Amino acid sequence: MRPSALAFAISLALLAACSQTRPNTAADTTKAEEAPRDRVAQLAVAPQPVSTPETGAIAASTADPRRAESDAIVYEATDQAAAVSKVAGNIASPMSMPPPPPGIGGIVGYAAPANTEHYAEHQDNPTQLVAENSVSTFSIDVDTGSYSNVRRMLMSGQRPPADAVRAEEMINYFDYGYAGPASRTTPFRVSTEIAPAPWNAKHQLLQIGIQGYDVDRAEIPASNLVFLIDTSGSMQSEDKLPLLKQSFAELVKQLRPQDRVSIVVYAGSAGLILPPTTGDQKQTILAALDRLEAGGSTNGGEGLQLAYAMAKQGFMRNGVNRVILATDGDFNVGTVDQKALETMISDQRASGVALTTLGFGTGNYNDAMAEQLADLGNGNHAYIDTLNEGKKVLVEEMSSTMLTIAQDVKIQVEFNPAVVAEYRLIGYENRALRREDFNNDKVDAGEIGAGHDVTALYEITLVGSGGDSVDPLRYGRNTAAAAGKADEIALLRLRYKQPGADSSRLIETPLSKRQIQTQASARLRWAAAVAAYADLLRGGKNVGRFGWNQVHALAASVPGDDRWGYHAEFLQLIDRARGVTQGDAPVAVSE
Repeated sequence: MRPSALAFAISLALLAACSQTRPNTAADTTKAEEAPRDRVAQLAVAPQPVSTPETGAIAASTADPRRAESDAIVYEATDQAAAVSKVAGNIASPMSMPPPPPGIGGIVGYAAPANTEHYAEHQDNPTQLVAENSVSTFSIDVDTGSYSNVRRMLMSGQRPPADAVRAEEMINYFDYGYAGPASRTTPFRVSTEIAPAPWNAKHQLLQIGIQGYDVDRAEIPASNLVFLIDTSGSMQSEDKLPLLKQSFAELVKQLRPQDRVSIVVYAGSAGLILPPTTGDQKQTILAALDRLEAGGSTNGGEGLQLAYAMAKQGFMRNGVNRVILATDGDFNVGTVDQKALETMISDQRASGVALTTLGFGTGNYNDAMAEQLADLGNGNHAYIDTLNEGKKVLVEEMSSTMLTIAQDVKIQVEFNPAVVAEYRLIGYENRALRREDFNNDKVDAGEIGAGHDVTALYEITLVGSGGDSVDPLRYGRNTAAAAGKADEIALLRLRYKQPGADSSRLIETPLSKRQIQTQASARLRWAAAVAAYADLLRGGKNVGRFGWNQVHALAASVPGDDRWGYHAEFLQLIDRARGVTQGDAPVAVSE
C-alpha cells in the first residue's frame, strides 16, 4: 500500500474510533470527556466504609448497575481508539490525540473544547446628580474571587473579559489596616477619609472603611464544616482537584479537636465520603481527601442537598456551621437551573448554615453562579488559582471567613446637595439596594467576619469645583444648605444585625468638609490605584487620561510591610495588564 493510502486509512480509523467517544458539539464535549471516567467517580460514591471515633458510623452509597454497563461500553470504545492511536504512533489517550494533519484524505481535525466560562454582565455605576438623587444604598461585599481570577488570566497572557472585573472585589482583596472597635459592644468601627482623586484633581475620593473586631483562633467557636467537592470529569487537571486537595489539606492542619468535618462529593450523583469526623483525626480526613478522583458529570444540586443535610445533622447551636463548595464550573445534571438553585440556597439560609464557594481551574468556570450562591447563602466567594491563594483563603483568613460578627450590613450615604454636586460609587453594582431596603430588616445583605475589613470608594464632585461631569439643568432649582448642616458633605448610615438577631441596629456618622485632606494617605492611594487598575481593565471609562504608568507609580508610592508579597505581586499584575490591554492578547472567555 502506498504511504499516502496508508495515511488515509489510519486517518479514517482514527476518526471512526474517536467518533464512538467524541461528541459532535462543543457543549457535549465535556460530557464525553467525563463519561469514560464514571468508573473513577464511583470511587467517590461507591461504598467506602469510614468510621469516626465518635460514632463509628459507616458511610456508603449504592452504585448504579446501569452505569457499570455504560462504563463497559465506553471503556471498550476507548480501548479501540487507543489501539488505533498506537498504530498511528500517537499517545494512547483518545481525548488527547492531536488532529490528523490537514489535507490527508480531506479529514479535518477535531476542535478543542469551547471555553464556557460565564460572568454576570454589569455596567459601571453612573455619575449621579445629587440634586436629583442624593441617596446611595448598597450591601457590603467581602468577596475577593474577582481579583485572583483576573490574576490567573493575566498570568496566562489573556485579557480578562470586562464582566470578570468587579472593582469592589479588587479593592477588598487587600487589608487597609483600619483601627478596630474599642470593645465588642459594637462589632466594627467605621473610618472615613476624603482627598483629591489621582486621576482628576477637581474630584475627591471618599473612602469608607469598616473594621470588624478580631479574635484569636482559640476563641473561634467549634466548627461544623461540610466540604462539598466537585469530582466530575472536568476536575482532573492540576489546577483543579489536585490543587483543591492541597488547599483543603492546609485547612485540615488547622482543625481543633472540637471541630468536625464531613466530606460530600458529587459527579453523576452525590455521595458521602466522610461522615462527621473530629478535627483531631487529621489523618483520617486527609486520607479521605487523598482518595478523591475525578470522573463523571456534574450533579451539583444533589450535592448541595446532601451537604446541607449533613450540616444540619451535625449542627452546633453555638458554633460555626458552614458548607464549603469547591468546583470548577457549572452543574449539568439534576438541578441545573440557577434560579432553582438560588431558591434552594435562600431557603437553607434560615437554618443557620452558611455557604462558602471556592472556584478552581479554567475553561468552564461559572463565576456568576458561584458568586450569587455565596451571596444568597450568607457566605463569601473566593477563587483559588495557586496554593498560596489556598493558604490565604483557608488558613490566613479562616477566622474572618468562619466567624460572622455582623449580618445584613447595609451602607447608605446621603449627600448634601449644597456641598456635593455629583457622586459615583466605585463597584458594588450587583449589591445595589433600593432606598427603602435600608430600613427593611427582611432584605438580605452582606456579612462581616471577625477581623475582616470592608472598603468602599465614592468619587465626588464638590459644588463650585468646576469638575462637574453633567451640565446643570436649565430649569433646575438652587438648593440651599439645610439649617446647621452647611459644613456637612454627607451623612453615612450603617445598619447591621447581631448574629441570629431579627432587628437591625443603626450607626450614623456625619462627614464634614473639615475632613478633606490635600494629600491622600497611603491607604487611600493604594485603594485608588486598585480602583484605577480595575477601571482600566474594564475599558478605562472613568479615569480619563490616567494610564498604566500612572497606576504603577501610584501603587509604588505606597510604603509599608509587604511580608506576604501582595503589593509586589500587584505591581507585576499592573505590568501584565498593560501588556495584554495594549497588545493583541486574546480575551480569556467567550461568555
